[in-house]
Amino acid sequence: MNKMVIFSGSSNLKLAEKICKTLKVNMGEAFVSKFSDGEIRVKIKDNVRGKDVFVVQSTCPPVNDNLVELLILLDALKRASAYRITAVIPYFGYARQDRKDQPRVPITAKLVANILASAGASRVLTLDLHAGQIQGFFDIPLDHLYALNVFYNYFKKMEPNDLVIVSPDVGGIKVARAYAKKFNAGLAIVDKRRNSPDSTDVMHILGDVEGKNVIMVDDMISTGSSLVEAAKALKRHKAKKIYAAITHGILCSNAVEKIENSEIDLLVITDSVPLSDKKKSKKIKVISVGSLFAEAIKRIRFEKSISVLFDSIGG
Repeated sequence: MNKMVIFSGSSNLKLAEKICKTLKVNMGEAFVSKFSDGEIRVKIKDNVRGKDVFVVQSTCPPVNDNLVELLILLDALKRASAYRITAVIPYFGYARQDRKDQPRVPITAKLVANILASAGASRVLTLDLHAGQIQGFFDIPLDHLYALNVFYNYFKKMEPNDLVIVSPDVGGIKVARAYAKKFNAGLAIVDKRRNSPDSTDVMHILGDVEGKNVIMVDDMISTGSSLVEAAKALKRHKAKKIYAAITHGILCSNAVEKIENSEIDLLVITDSVPLSDKKKSKKIKVISVGSLFAEAIKRIRFEKSISVLFDSIGG
């Protein structure tokens, strides 16, 4: 383990500290600040020559600043002759544009994958990508973790009866099916029509939720509009308790206010994206994925398989 060094960018320092605490290692020292004109300044203070280095940085808002900071950290470590550099990205931003579904639009997920490799990343470790095919955008090894077991361990303590797992859209069926299998629960789907990237209209519910406790599962919550509308539809179909298990809590704009005024009884998110004090709510519970990432990092360090850390989604 003395050949391993873990650094953290400024986006998610608390998660990096939890990872280091679990692994019982000291965090590497890096100086990160900004010049007067806003340019990011980085200096690696520890000797990393020949070391196995891990850089923890979520590309959450402010997305551009955090992404550029990660790229500069990777470049600094590469030039410092690190043996291997793993970019640990709990939340992988720029993932929503993963295909060319309209004329003259970019595929930003592929662009970011190329930039990370060019900056010096030897491999990537991430959690619950927005789309599974993004794994194929990388020409370097990528390890994809799932938050399924973390959510399962939390909800099983509540011992909910008559449980149904709900996918908030058709695209999330495969993941919702994996959750339903893990929880030994029923499965339902919200059929919705998207008016814009941030606005949707719920059409109807496919599946039986009447008199059931439901858990809506998804990879991320941004403005909260889709989740709130889905909760309204579930209540109209006489669902009892409505929970939501969302991996990445971006919670932009007035998302927290929408959650507080919605039919959702509890929103459970992970600390892949830090939750600011302004966004805290009695309806929002944060659970940590620090132990999950710590075990994955340990297994990467010792060249062991990490497939034991998650159930195969859809496999």
